[in-house]
Amino acid sequence: MNRKNRKNQLSKDDLRAVGCDFIEFLAESKRRSITDRTILKNIYNEEFRHRDGVRDPNFSSVLFVLRNCSNARITRSGHVYFNTNVRTFLLITTAILLWMPIYLNDRYKPSSEITQNVKYKECHLHTLQSAVIYNVVLFFEFPFDILQHLSMRSSVAALYLPRSVFISDKSGVRVSSELQIEDGMIQLFVEKAEICELKLFVENTGQDAVYFTYYTALHWLQYFTLEDSRRVTRNNPLRLEPCEKYEVTLRFKAEQIGVYPATLAFEFKENTQPATRPFHIVRFIQAEYRSELAALLGPEAPFRPKRLETYEPARCNIEEGVPPESFARNLLKFVVPLDNYTHPSYISDLAEVLKGSRSFPKLQEQKSLLESDLGFHNYLERFDLLLYLEEDQMRLDIKRYNKDDVSMVKDCENKRLLLLELPGVSENRPSVLRGDHLLLTKSEEVQLSTVTKYKGYVHRVELDQVKLGFSRRLLDGFIDNMKFRVEFTVNRLPLKLQHRAVHMAVQHELRDVLFPVGSRSVTPESPPALRLFDQKLDKNPEQKNAVCNIVAGTSKPAPYLVFGPPGTGKTVTIVEAIKQVKLTHLHNIPDAYILACAPSNSAADQLCEKLITSEHVDARKIYRVYASSRNPKDILKGNTIIFPCKEDLMSYKILVSTLVTAGRLVSGGFPIGHFSHIFVDEAGHAVEPEAIISVAGLLNAETGQLVLAGDPKQLGPILRSPFAIRYGLGLSLLERLMTQNELYQKGTTGYDNRYVTKLLRNYRSHPSILKIPNEMFYDGELVACADEMISHQYCKWEHLPKSEFPVIFHGVIGKDERESNSPSFFNTSEIDIIIDYMKKLLTQAKKGIAKISPKEIGIIAPYRKQVEKIRKAIKLHRELKSFLGIEELKVGSVEEFQGQERKVIIVSTVRSDKKHIILDETFNIGFLKNEKRFNVAVTRAKSLLIMVGNPIILRTDATWGRFINYCIEEEGYTGYDISNLEETDAVVERLLALNIREEIIVETEESVVQQYLNPEWRHDH
Repeated sequence: MNRKNRKNQLSKDDLRAVGCDFIEFLAESKRRSITDRTILKNIYNEEFRHRDGVRDPNFSSVLFVLRNCSNARITRSGHVYFNTNVRTFLLITTAILLWMPIYLNDRYKPSSEITQNVKYKECHLHTLQSAVIYNVVLFFEFPFDILQHLSMRSSVAALYLPRSVFISDKSGVRVSSELQIEDGMIQLFVEKAEICELKLFVENTGQDAVYFTYYTALHWLQYFTLEDSRRVTRNNPLRLEPCEKYEVTLRFKAEQIGVYPATLAFEFKENTQPATRPFHIVRFIQAEYRSELAALLGPEAPFRPKRLETYEPARCNIEEGVPPESFARNLLKFVVPLDNYTHPSYISDLAEVLKGSRSFPKLQEQKSLLESDLGFHNYLERFDLLLYLEEDQMRLDIKRYNKDDVSMVKDCENKRLLLLELPGVSENRPSVLRGDHLLLTKSEEVQLSTVTKYKGYVHRVELDQVKLGFSRRLLDGFIDNMKFRVEFTVNRLPLKLQHRAVHMAVQHELRDVLFPVGSRSVTPESPPALRLFDQKLDKNPEQKNAVCNIVAGTSKPAPYLVFGPPGTGKTVTIVEAIKQVKLTHLHNIPDAYILACAPSNSAADQLCEKLITSEHVDARKIYRVYASSRNPKDILKGNTIIFPCKEDLMSYKILVSTLVTAGRLVSGGFPIGHFSHIFVDEAGHAVEPEAIISVAGLLNAETGQLVLAGDPKQLGPILRSPFAIRYGLGLSLLERLMTQNELYQKGTTGYDNRYVTKLLRNYRSHPSILKIPNEMFYDGELVACADEMISHQYCKWEHLPKSEFPVIFHGVIGKDERESNSPSFFNTSEIDIIIDYMKKLLTQAKKGIAKISPKEIGIIAPYRKQVEKIRKAIKLHRELKSFLGIEELKVGSVEEFQGQERKVIIVSTVRSDKKHIILDETFNIGFLKNEKRFNVAVTRAKSLLIMVGNPIILRTDATWGRFINYCIEEEGYTGYDISNLEETDAVVERLLALNIREEIIVETEESVVQQYLNPEWRHDH
């Protein structure tokens, strides 16, 4: 605020600025403890009001504004209490206003109207549209709560001024340090909770004297202290002669692991005249308290975004390789063709149109199709287009794994095979199965206009290496350690089966199944009185009701939905329904045949195992149909895969397979209507075209019954294309019916049990763990019914902040880091906390709590790099790495834990940088802005839930804010003391945003999902 030239009438902001200056004046003169209003008024009038020759407003006006802005509290007895965390940021605001007109005139050339508004006296930031980036560029060094307030208080999220303006030395004055300063940043690393000192030097390198008038740390002062021998203040400036250097000492101490940024501002004047404008130099401090282990986990190399190699030769010859002999005995002859569904050439152009970067009038029809609502009239065309868009992105994403100058050697066991090292293949990154192929080009030929690509078929996958079969032409000239470029390819079989399914759905008129309008029964049958095989279900009215309605067929031809929230026994319900259908139809209708499917092999295996081990089902009447690519070691029984002929397969009463493998039954010519019932477990995990692979061409819409079981409140299928996601491919059939079809909507009396049953009894989690997801996602209807011997096991754990409350939120202020060419994030401060909890958990048997095995603990992180760093930390830790069974500890993404449970779940949220939240929200990654990911993570835990994260960042999200507040209210919060958060309103009034760091952005065709999450590539064929 230019006090010299101001008008008589001051604004509220001006009055508040004067008030904050007065509070600072009291602090400088060590009189902040004074609360008597009369004494404060006398100090204001006699010492402060006329201190620089300009008459300030009266004390009462200033105090009134401070009270209304919550910067002061006045008691009835006349005492005044100023907010202890108020800082004066006027010096930085002044600096911005001084530099801004010059900078904008030089760089942005604003309009005359804007220029007139940019004055030293005041600046209306909202008029500076030419200098503003809205809600995108937010800087790291200021507190996250301030940034949040900025975004709420103004349309201006950040003023786009270069960092150099604030950090550059000026007028011959240099601010240096005993540590290296890089781009204005000084980094401190401490490994003990003790005071760390840093010397800063203010040096006059000019030819004239200059006055050092003021300096301060703008925030986080509870961890930093500043000291100088002359106690420099505006009332006690220091004259620096030419070549004179002055020392300022900064001390840092924190009790909690984490990263603590501070912004130091130094103010100087050429003389002490009141009218002389000051200039400023800013330095940024980043103090990190970490362990020795965390230091080893830091970036291995600076982050350098990598562009995907897209070079393609003008001409390419493919040299066919040698495929492996099939493990499977395939007796099923394919009589229904599977077309190639070739990826149209215009799809890449369509992606550019949808991105908004190009315009192709010829593609307007396709764009309009995607923007229209899904219906049976456009079912085929719309899903074809969405699948092509997804495939287009898959083709781009798979290039991430391409490798240059990779060597191979001959397999010592079979000289006709070549051995290729492929780190990550054991985790399906990417998925490489027996029978798949890779394309290899000799390194010296890569840049030729015509190249030969050798197709190598996968014969065997062993940990992180594969054995490949190539043509004789390559083998004859092969020498060990020859160099090749390796290219991965997308397995198109699942995509082709999905295309065929949507075509057959229309061809066979499945309208009443896919877009149901009601039951055909005029008077619905009453559900039969059943004698349940699993007697536990007799005590669960919802499970029993679902089974009875499925057997009665109350929904036909509409699908019957089993809405199964976490831990409610969804699969158990499906298994009981399958057994009851088989038994009931044995007595009534002799031709009951059942197909039971799931999206993944693990879910299908679980379904089959529960059926086979049941004493009420003849195991000889059940057949698990495997894909020929399945590893025989993973098969439930035997060591070979046999695919019987159609007649033999049709003799089994129950077939179990993945959704994709069910497509082989269609290809094999199974007659429509052979299966009276088709069950799809975990239906929410599959895209709709995948779900109907098991339906189209097999189910008779008139007589058959489709049953879908899942939870639309949990994560759906993983997709890569942002356009496939935007236009609905990520919406499962289960979720589409529950959210868009009236039959499945919840009414005033609940769901219509003729079409859907919601299971309500949770048999997994402690009530305290269940409470928030129950209230937020399940209308508070879930009932905690878990075995208390398990769910209450950690209620007395000595490391709980509060006994009997087995939920912990451990607050830590870390930092998002990246390394090398990986854009995925990690946070070593959170890893420090996690490792400490792991040590406590695995040694708890010594303290009276039952010993826990590592396989009963799960660690969840949203980003692939954090998963890798946690695994590395465990391998480096001298105690944990040798703990018995530590290799069974699962560390993975939320998606990898869906459908699973553990006694103890530890969640690392990673996020500590405000500017990355926009990326998370835009692309639906990470925890923030993704309720489903939060829901899945929280509901995996049976006995103990430990969340580790930045409370300031997470509380900007409503879901996380509610969870953190719940932990605070129940005294389950620990770690960073959020009661120390500084008052931010005073900052916001003066700061209204300052950008000092731009995000590194590199254009790449790779999907954001691939870059940050790097999910497994599906291989459940």
